[in-house]
Amino acid sequence: MAKRVVLAYSGGLDTSVAVRWLGDELGLEVIALAADVGQGGDFERVRERALAAGAVEALVVDCREEYARDFVAPALKANAKYEGKYPLVSALSRPVIVKHMVAAAREHGADAVAHGCTGKGNDQVRFEVSTRALAPDLETLAPVRGWGLTRQQSIEYAERAGIPLTVTKESPYSVDQNLWGRTVECGILEDPWQAPPEDVYELTTPTATEPVELTIAFERGLPVALDGSELPLHDLIGEVTRAVGSYGWGRIDMVENRRVGIKSREIYECPGSLALLMAHADLEDLTLERELAHEKARLEPRYADLIYDGLWFSPLKEALDAFVEESQRYVSGEVRLRCEPPGRCIVAGRRSDAGLYDYGLATYEAADRFRHQDAEGFVRLWGLGVETWAARQARRRQ
Repeated sequence: MAKRVVLAYSGGLDTSVAVRWLGDELGLEVIALAADVGQGGDFERVRERALAAGAVEALVVDCREEYARDFVAPALKANAKYEGKYPLVSALSRPVIVKHMVAAAREHGADAVAHGCTGKGNDQVRFEVSTRALAPDLETLAPVRGWGLTRQQSIEYAERAGIPLTVTKESPYSVDQNLWGRTVECGILEDPWQAPPEDVYELTTPTATEPVELTIAFERGLPVALDGSELPLHDLIGEVTRAVGSYGWGRIDMVENRRVGIKSREIYECPGSLALLMAHADLEDLTLERELAHEKARLEPRYADLIYDGLWFSPLKEALDAFVEESQRYVSGEVRLRCEPPGRCIVAGRRSDAGLYDYGLATYEAADRFRHQDAEGFVRLWGLGVETWAARQARRRQ
């Protein structure tokens, strides 16, 4: 039986109750680890909340730069969106959190790690599979999955234990946020017929009243500058999120298929990630050769599935990373985004020294360099197989 455990601590309801429960019910020493992946907030208060809940130690790790560089960046290059919509906000952050949980377990002599996921969620898969990939010797505990408390009962438990919380009976939303976006669930949102109330949104509250254009520079598939100013990726994402979100753009309301086999209604706010993914994909249209572009588009949903399903640390993911990285060799240039009220963000232009668009080939002007006389033979040969098949069918019908 484990004696000391490192708990992935968010400061929210479930993990705060889990600190006390692991100590009181299992007799464990709990080390709470809070990872700063760009969610904002007062981490000193998070530490104090963990200690107040009964943790013997409360750690805060600043993962923002690492998260952007080593986890968001590969997903951006891969245009990774689960089921074509969700930019994998929560799924992307779990492997970096697990990486630091394992490191903390080694440093502090823990023989187990724990998470605050329920049995219905996807994150249990991500935490546990990633832990087994990095440290198969560590025991993994899932107190929320085992204690059988409803969300309302957890709130009441926290109140009885004197655990300070931000959630209330009147505002029961469960929120997860990092620099790549924000997720909201629970409460009225569990009814897919009900429109989300405005109070669930924070990143996409419309405030801008005039159109604006943003120019994003890319090098080898990664955004490196905004309007001519070079920025670290995690800062650039934040700037784009604020700019685009102020137009009320970047909301996702979807019913998605969870890994555990149920459908779930999810609300996401992803202005920065959706804008950058749109810009990146548009630049690829300009710079990728046709067959490479088509094959990459075929593999992108598979890549997103691996992240969603908790297989970040897997052989297939590693192999796909090599393909994606090679595909980005010439994805450099600039993309211009235009934002307009209300709720509009589009690609207004793109350019690249490595672009494959050739005006002399594409133009319909008389002076173009395309040899029109070559097209007749090409089209005839291209359709020869279908023509042969059609002639054979006609003879059979006679």
